[in-house]
Amino acid sequence: MSRKVLVTGGAGFVGSHTVDALLREGHEVRIFDNLSEQVHQGAMPEYLTREAEFVRGDVRDPDALRRAVADVEVVYHFAAAVGVGQSMYEIARYMEINTQGTANLLQAVLDRTSRIEKLIVASSMSIYGEGQYQCEAHGMVAPTPRPTSQLRAKRWEVGCPACGRTVVALATAESKPLQCSSIYALGKKDQEEMSLLFGRTYELPVVALRYFNIYGTRQALGNPYTGVAAIFASRLLNRRAPLIFEDGEQLRDFVSVHDVVQANLLAMQRDEADGMALNIGSGTAVTIREIADTLAATLGTEVEAEITGKYRAGDIRHCFGDISRARELLGYQPKHELAGAVGELVEWLREQSAVDRVDEAASRLATFGLTA
Repeated sequence: MSRKVLVTGGAGFVGSHTVDALLREGHEVRIFDNLSEQVHQGAMPEYLTREAEFVRGDVRDPDALRRAVADVEVVYHFAAAVGVGQSMYEIARYMEINTQGTANLLQAVLDRTSRIEKLIVASSMSIYGEGQYQCEAHGMVAPTPRPTSQLRAKRWEVGCPACGRTVVALATAESKPLQCSSIYALGKKDQEEMSLLFGRTYELPVVALRYFNIYGTRQALGNPYTGVAAIFASRLLNRRAPLIFEDGEQLRDFVSVHDVVQANLLAMQRDEADGMALNIGSGTAVTIREIADTLAATLGTEVEAEITGKYRAGDIRHCFGDISRARELLGYQPKHELAGAVGELVEWLREQSAVDRVDEAASRLATFGLTA
């Protein structure tokens, strides 16, 4: 059945791929996006389809949102300020966009004369803080963020909160307690919890998708606070070494944007996950160092990553996803393995002009004492 769908942040990385998939499925789509300077340089991206209606607007503008939601049936909410490091020194802007912007959207949905059918909101693995771990003596544990004193001593691994022993990382399930370690994470937690609370209160189907580290075409290469794959790629394309914090052995879950889009559409089509938050990842853990090496090898460059031995405020040690709930409830099945999917990314990267702003971003972080 064809629906009229609003996608906030629809000109962005995940949003634009989702828009394309919705159009292929025969839906009518409206994009709501502010074309932010940091991501889009204030201009319409070339990749953005002209088959969807485009409305330039900001989630900080309640009136614009009321007009955008007026006649749609389904809402995907992707609009957000993205970046762990930047969020720690642009606190008001991040909270205004991510927390208050979502509140504005929910108010606009509530103020409509008729109900929408469903809301799907983009959450994030960042809300977990540290992932799930196993202690030899105390079983499954959920450690708090590593103290600054430990990071200054360059002791990177996580200790058991009960006995202090080094613990082993496990796949993180949705039941793991949330421990935000950045303003960005806190804002994403707000987006998720407000949306799910709204759904329970007004009996509206809401699904929150906790994305892990997404990679793929259309990531903003000139934004030094975007995903790590795009940041590394920008450096490599400029013949500069990717900068890796700590020792590079941090474990993450890197998921193709195409698999994320699969989950996005399933969340609209099926009702088994209504009212829930689900992990969306690849189900496989890789190190940050491996990501840099894979990108360099696929690009055919001999530039090696630089292991800085520095830490960054808000970073966690290990977190990768247990995606069994998404498999069971949505029928979600990742189809793109890192080795193969990076090839598509690299083909696209070769056609791009990547502006490397990593040094500029690093300087800003250092100014606020957020790296050492």
